[in-house]
Amino acid sequence: MIKYRTCHLCEAMCGLAIEIKDNEVVSIKGHEEDIYSKGHICPKGVALKELHTDPDRLKQPVKRTADGWQKISWEEAFDTVEREFKRIRKKYGNDAIATYTGNPTVHNTGTALTLYDTINAINTRNRYASHSLDSVPVFVVNQMMFGHAVLAPIPDIENINYLLIIGANPMASNGSFMSTPDIRGKIKAIQNKGGKVVVIDPRKTETAQKASEHYFIQPEKDVLLLSSIVNELFRRNAIAKSRALSFSDNLETLKTLTKPFTIQKVAPVTGMSPEQINHIVDDLLKHSNSVIYGRLGVNIQSYGTLCQWLITAINILLGRLDEKGGLLFTLPAIDYVTLMAHESKMFRYSSRVGDYKEVVGEFPTATLADEILTKGENQVRGLLTIAGNIARSAPNSTLVEEALEDLEFMVAVDMYINETTKYANIILPPAVGLETMHYSFVLHIVATRNTTKFSPAPLPISENQRYDWQIMGELQRRLFSGNIFNRMKSNFMSKLHPKTKLDLALKTGPYGVWGGRRFKKDGLSLKRLEKHAGGVELSPLTSVLPKRLFTKNKRIELVPPLFANELPKVEKLLSPNGHPDYPLKLIGRRHLRSNNSWMHNLPLLEGGSRRCTVMIHPDDAANFDIQDKELIEVYSEWGSISIEAEITTDIIGGTICIPHGWGHHGKGTAMSVAEKNAGANINELMNHKRLDPLSYNMAFNGQPVAIRKIKAKIN
Repeated sequence: MIKYRTCHLCEAMCGLAIEIKDNEVVSIKGHEEDIYSKGHICPKGVALKELHTDPDRLKQPVKRTADGWQKISWEEAFDTVEREFKRIRKKYGNDAIATYTGNPTVHNTGTALTLYDTINAINTRNRYASHSLDSVPVFVVNQMMFGHAVLAPIPDIENINYLLIIGANPMASNGSFMSTPDIRGKIKAIQNKGGKVVVIDPRKTETAQKASEHYFIQPEKDVLLLSSIVNELFRRNAIAKSRALSFSDNLETLKTLTKPFTIQKVAPVTGMSPEQINHIVDDLLKHSNSVIYGRLGVNIQSYGTLCQWLITAINILLGRLDEKGGLLFTLPAIDYVTLMAHESKMFRYSSRVGDYKEVVGEFPTATLADEILTKGENQVRGLLTIAGNIARSAPNSTLVEEALEDLEFMVAVDMYINETTKYANIILPPAVGLETMHYSFVLHIVATRNTTKFSPAPLPISENQRYDWQIMGELQRRLFSGNIFNRMKSNFMSKLHPKTKLDLALKTGPYGVWGGRRFKKDGLSLKRLEKHAGGVELSPLTSVLPKRLFTKNKRIELVPPLFANELPKVEKLLSPNGHPDYPLKLIGRRHLRSNNSWMHNLPLLEGGSRRCTVMIHPDDAANFDIQDKELIEVYSEWGSISIEAEITTDIIGGTICIPHGWGHHGKGTAMSVAEKNAGANINELMNHKRLDPLSYNMAFNGQPVAIRKIKAKIN
């Protein structure tokens, strides 16, 4: 029997054809008739079989005792959570309970549909999420310029003829904030029609190796490069007249702000030559459909918000926003942007420690450890984590683990005993992967085409298992704090089946039977969608502005005052001073097989040679007397790790590169495959107070470090 499903392990949303016999997976292949992926598949999709059969995966609740982990009933687990959280709430107040959500919450339909209701039921301000580690600059820019945090413009990848990629590696990420299967094929298609794909990155990434051109840049100097491009466009009088520019404000202010950042001043600091920067500007202007796209590398640095703002501004100046072959906005079957408009707010209140403003209702994850360890009113004493390994994803992980150990009570909704959940008192494991239905309603916001698809669960669950939405609904009912009216509303929502919610959202969405407040006989419903295993093509991405803007005056704020006040401060980068004791800059990297740390426990994804290494340029290796494959020490003011050296010219001099999410060497975990190839934890080196001052996103890239020889060597 063949069953069809969307892969949920990254943003690409590839269609899978799963051969099943006697409730066992025989094979997983790409679904050739999938409307979006057309048969493309990467190793992650195939590994869903290993996830289903992984003996380390939890399937019923466990509690931590002095004698180790013990299996318990669901009733006992929920009773314990309810009792302990209510005790903490009564003793310290609502804000003494914190929540942390990892990025799999976006990729799992049941969790995504119940997450906000559950967290709102707990009624705490101490909310944290993984996107404050990698994505918040995009949210702040969207909110300030377009009026909505997740109204994100997406590259029209199939019609672009010049794509400039800064600080992104879509060959590894499958196009984060540009969700698209087979990015390799799409890059090749641009080149085959005479276009170019150009990458600017401190490392020659997998994407850079397939690009038409690659330019090295020093870490955290992207803001200077982008400012110089804006300056040069004004100097050449090359601002394109466009629809988007006609309803954009403060063009002259942008010109004034970027005057100090000439190409001649910027080039020596960035590591690029004036000729190279001018060549890039020439190409941006020469090609009719040119777009700049930036992602993780520009987000996770001290100037991430300014970078994302300047990228968007350049696309507007080129006349490419809201235009075919440029950047376009999606209109998904479930219009999450409109549905969540009331949640798109920020900077309303501040954290107790650090005085960090909330962004879309959440504080920066980097400060959670301090909120737990710093005594005083509203000190965090209880924690609920949902699909997140904060002990490996958050900075200064030594401090994070100290904080987790200090909690009075912790509950984790997770499928593994990992570096974070080992500190939990109770773990509530949801059914996952092939056991669950799937609808990618969040990811369709950042897709390159308007399509839709529903996937029933290919495999059943056992009697002792629970779905994520069942777990979240039970927590919502038991932990609710609020008035009677909201309690009744919360109880009602917690009992709705996800399929009921999906059906209602589809029917009332832009393409639904009741879309546009009028009946459409052939409109979408869940029942109709289930008849199309490969999905349904809805409409091409088209111009939607200014109607879809959420600003009060329906105009684009080209220069938000917050950004205008901050940009002059980066002039100090034109005369940089390095740290004498830590002369190297550290950046991270991502691997196609390693979207999340738990994937290291799947043999198919864990395999591969030399994945957790430190990339070092040959000149730096010679200066520090480092040999290839030698075990060396990387250290900062905050910690040190031992890791294998990989000497390569694929990294710019003065910079080293280590992958994120490793370090499976701690005691008390139960991930047998990951522990055999533990790797090193980059976050032991990170200063958790090193944040982007505008969005409070963690500034991982550019952390000052040093390296030295140690005696032991790799066998």
